[in-house]
Amino acid sequence: MMTSSLITARLATVATMIAAIVVLYVGKELLLPLAIAVLLTFALAPIVSFLRKMKLPRLAAVIGAVAFAFAVMSIFSLIVAAQVSQVAGDIPKYQSNIVEKIRVLKETGSEDGIISRLGRVFERVNNEINESASPATAANARVQGEQKPLLVQIFSPQRPIETLRNIIEPLIGPLATTGLVIVIVIFMLLEREELRDRFIRLVGYSDLHRTTQALQDAGSRVGKYLLMQLVVNIAYGLPLAAGLWLLGIPNALLWGMLAIVFRFVPYIGPVIAAVIPLFLAFAVAPDWSLLIWTAGLFVLLELLSNNVIEPWLYGSRTGLSPLAIIVAAVFWAWLWGPIGLVLSTPLTVCLVVLGRHVPQFEFLQILLGDEPVLDPHERLYQRLLADDVDEATDNAEGMLEEKYLIEYHGAVGIPALLLGEQDRVRGALTRSQSADLAENARQLVANLNEIAAEEEDEGEQDHQEGGKESKNGSQVDDEGEHGFDIDLPDGSGKSVLCIGGHGELDDVAALMLAQVISVEGAECEAAGHRDLVPARIRSLPLEGRNSIVIGFLNPDSLKYSRFAVRRLRRLAPQSRIGLVLWTSPGSEPPFDQKQLAEQLEADFVAFSLVDCVVAALSDEKPRHVKPKRQRSIRRSRAASSARKKAVAATEA
Repeated sequence: MMTSSLITARLATVATMIAAIVVLYVGKELLLPLAIAVLLTFALAPIVSFLRKMKLPRLAAVIGAVAFAFAVMSIFSLIVAAQVSQVAGDIPKYQSNIVEKIRVLKETGSEDGIISRLGRVFERVNNEINESASPATAANARVQGEQKPLLVQIFSPQRPIETLRNIIEPLIGPLATTGLVIVIVIFMLLEREELRDRFIRLVGYSDLHRTTQALQDAGSRVGKYLLMQLVVNIAYGLPLAAGLWLLGIPNALLWGMLAIVFRFVPYIGPVIAAVIPLFLAFAVAPDWSLLIWTAGLFVLLELLSNNVIEPWLYGSRTGLSPLAIIVAAVFWAWLWGPIGLVLSTPLTVCLVVLGRHVPQFEFLQILLGDEPVLDPHERLYQRLLADDVDEATDNAEGMLEEKYLIEYHGAVGIPALLLGEQDRVRGALTRSQSADLAENARQLVANLNEIAAEEEDEGEQDHQEGGKESKNGSQVDDEGEHGFDIDLPDGSGKSVLCIGGHGELDDVAALMLAQVISVEGAECEAAGHRDLVPARIRSLPLEGRNSIVIGFLNPDSLKYSRFAVRRLRRLAPQSRIGLVLWTSPGSEPPFDQKQLAEQLEADFVAFSLVDCVVAALSDEKPRHVKPKRQRSIRRSRAASSARKKAVAATEA
């Protein structure tokens, strides 16, 4: 249950978000230039820093960087405007090709083609609408159809001043916005350190470390994103322009330049950039080959950009999930129009950075970030609770492409069982839910048997080839694949029995342990906790075992281990008897290892999967346990009692 203070805090956060959205929408005329200026400041800051390292004065470095950036943007805009004007003038030339291709499409297949049928459908719908109208309306329509009015336009000559005003007025707004952006960018770059200090003093003076880290994170992510995206877009737009020119598409330079701009819009930008060139390919040539070649060019460049150029050039990710990028594009386009669509990704990156470093806005990082919100073991536990063994298996197989089975069970499988045991102890799981969880976990382990067999075969092959250690050894291959450098002993010729300590989840942990030990070449079986009761313990396959391991997920269950160790010691004196108390990776051991082993009369005690495997496959001999004094005392008491009875009988 949430407390009233927590509910109040969350309501305050929601109210703040709504107020922020209203302010962004109402004040977009002022905030949009400011947002553009801030993003340009992030993008130009590395250039200014480079010029400062070249011993240029601050003012000269700032003015030079800003002048260069806006000069490039101005030249770019002029070229695009000139090319657009040329395209608009050339469109009527292609009218005949367009009409001819539409006619061919209408006649494709038969006279009753799909386009003809669609045309007749629309015609019938139009007739139905006209017939359903009132008779007076229909009569008026017929009269108007018979007597069409003559359109008369009156032109009056304009004065030169009016003509000049008509030209200048539409340009005042964009020019004023551009000038405002330039001024803001210049002053932000000139006073960058001062603005940073003021922001820290205003927002995070009590936590300088976190605020400084947030600013560096935001600047790095946004700056690298804008720079790398620009490089990727240029690497896409220039080959596109060259390819379209070679194919004969008119104004190829324009479409390459527009592709550079449109690709700043995530996902839908490349589609928008391809629409007009494909239409021109449809309109220019009388046949269909040019359209096919143009579409092939776009597909080829997309494949190269997405699979070669972007992975090579992107040194850092934006930190946004794909769904968050799409939702952000829709939100900022609704809020600020087409410019908001272009700015959506860098603005959302700033929100994610805010959520990462400010606890009150952590939900932004959870909703929009690309980092997993659940750890692998938490995700496995959730999938097992949801009875989704298939997805749990898929996730495990995906991780096992980069990890070994001992790594997966040690870092994911066992910790997931620990979560289940904790929920069972505190009453969050019913008995049936705990049983279902254990059964799903058993099914997962069974699904990984094939991978375990493959790892075992690879380990045997490496051992036969020589020159390499066990697959899980400290030197797996020349590159040290997977980075797992624990030297596990060879289990060939050894036999181990793994037993669950006190519950069904303990039994599953014993299955995982047995699976890992089998990979090392040992013969290994697993048994359940019910086999440890006095009535069934003699039926356990104890003959010839080098080690017998009992595992517990709950430390409180260790109280049952002493009696189990004693019974197993009497039944299998030649075997090493060990205990494993499963703990989460990285956590401190709850007990002293040697002291606990002495207390429980065990040969070894382990707290992790790796330590347990190493101890179970060890060549050490089982410890010799002296008989307890209580038994001799018990025998002496029985003998003295018998003597007393004999004396009493004699006296009688």
